[in-house]
Amino acid sequence: MARNRRSQTSQQPKYQQIIDYIRGRISTGEWPIGSKIPSQRVLAEQFGVNRSTVITALEELMADGLIEGKMGMGTVVVNNTWTLLATTPPPDWNEYVKSGLHKPSLTAVRKINQDEFDPDLIQLSKGELSPDIFPLDTMKFVMEKVTVQLGRFGYEEPRGYYPLRQALSEYLRRKGIEASPSSILIVSGALQALQLISVGLLHRGSTVLLEQPSYLYSLHVFQSAGMQLAGLQMDPYGLKPDDIVKRRRQENSSILYTIPCFHNPTGILMSESRRAELMRVCEAERLPVIEDDIYRELWIEAPPPPPLKARDKHGHVLYVGSLSKTLTPGLRIGWVVGPEPVIERLSDLKMQTDYGASSLSSRVAAEWLASGLYEEHMGEVREQLKIRRAAVIAALQKHLHDLATWEVPQGGFLIWLKINDKLSMMELFGKALRHGILLNPGNIYGQEPEGYLRISYGYASLEDLETGIERLGEIIRSLRSV
Repeated sequence: MARNRRSQTSQQPKYQQIIDYIRGRISTGEWPIGSKIPSQRVLAEQFGVNRSTVITALEELMADGLIEGKMGMGTVVVNNTWTLLATTPPPDWNEYVKSGLHKPSLTAVRKINQDEFDPDLIQLSKGELSPDIFPLDTMKFVMEKVTVQLGRFGYEEPRGYYPLRQALSEYLRRKGIEASPSSILIVSGALQALQLISVGLLHRGSTVLLEQPSYLYSLHVFQSAGMQLAGLQMDPYGLKPDDIVKRRRQENSSILYTIPCFHNPTGILMSESRRAELMRVCEAERLPVIEDDIYRELWIEAPPPPPLKARDKHGHVLYVGSLSKTLTPGLRIGWVVGPEPVIERLSDLKMQTDYGASSLSSRVAAEWLASGLYEEHMGEVREQLKIRRAAVIAALQKHLHDLATWEVPQGGFLIWLKINDKLSMMELFGKALRHGILLNPGNIYGQEPEGYLRISYGYASLEDLETGIERLGEIIRSLRSV
C-alpha cells in the first residue's frame, strides 16, 4: 500500500501509474502466472480514476503480452519479464495452489476473514470479545509475574506444559469432568484440535454427523481430510438425536461433532434432558463424540448444564476447550481431553505439525487458571455481555421488528436472525459491506434455504451495534422494494 501511495503522488499520468503498479506486482512474483488481477472497478477506486483510464493501462499490458482476458476468469497474468526472455517457463504456482490437499475457504469466508481487520467497518460478524473487554492491566500483571519466575524454556513435552495441564485438570473437575493431566493435550486453539482429530483418528471417506447449520460448514478442515459432512436437525433444545441411528448406518458415519453450549451460529443452548438423550443414543451406537465447548463460560443468567464429557463413563467423548473466545485468541491456547491412547496419538501428530504449543503462552495461561484470575475475569465478561445483549435486542426490536425474527440467547454473543422476506443473503452481505457493515450470511453455515444472518454483539461498540442494526434495517427495506 505504501508503494501505491507513492506512485499516486508522482508526476506520471494515472494510466502509467497503473501500468507500473501491475508490472511491479508481476515482476516481483507477487502475482505469478495464472493469477487473476483486480477488477477494473477495484483498480479505478484504488487509483481514483475512471474505468477508461484503467482500460488504457490494461490494453498496453495486454499488448506487451503480460496479461490476457479469459472467459469466465477475468484478466489473468500470462507472462512475466523472465518468461518473455526465457525459452523455459517458470513453474505455474497457480496450479500448485489449486492442487494442494487442503481445500480453500469459501469465497465469502475469505472475504469476511480479510475484512474483519478493517477498522472502518462495523464488525457484526467478528466472533471474539471486544478490546474494551480485554483485561489489559491484569494480563500485564500476569505476564510480569510469569517473566519474573521465568527460567530457561524451550520445547515442551508432547502433551504440553505440565503445570498448565495440572491447572486445567483442576478447572475441569469443577465443571464435572474428571481428567488427569495425562489425558489432556494442549493445542494451538480449538481449530487445531479439529485438524488433528480429522487426520489422526478418522478414515477417509467416512462421514461426520453434526448440527445443521454448523460452524464446520464454513470450514474445510474435515473435507480436506477426505470426510463428508451430514447435517442433523436442531430445535430450541439443541441437536435432535432422533435420526442418528439411521444416518449413522446410511452415511458410514464415524463421529458426531456438536457445540452444545451457545451453538455457533444459532446461539442455542442444549438442554440437560437433551444431553442425556444424546449420550444414551451415542453410547448405544458406539458413536464417538467431539464436544466443542469453547463458549461454555459465556453464560449470562445461569450456568449451562454439565458438559457431555461429565456424563461420559466409557471414553466416548473428546472434549475441546479454548481461551480464544473468553480471554484472548492471541494466546493460541486450547485443549483436548480424551482417553490416554487417543491423546498420545494426537500429541504425536501435533509434534509432527509444529513441535508443540508456545511455551510462553502456556505459562501465561497456567497462571490465569491456577490463580483464580480467569474465573474472576469471566464474571466481568458476563456483566458486559449482559449489557451488550440488552443493547442489541433493543436495537433489533427498534429497527428490525417487522423484518426478522430471533431468539434471545442465554449466553455467548451470537444471534441467529431469520429474515422474513425472501432475499439473497449474498446480495444483502455485499450491500451491507458497501454501507460499512460486516456480517455473516447464514449460507456459509450450510443453512438451506437462504434467509438467515449471524449477528455478533461481542465485538462492536454499543454505538456501532445501534448504528449497524439501524443500517441493516434500511438495507433490508431497500432490497424488499426492488
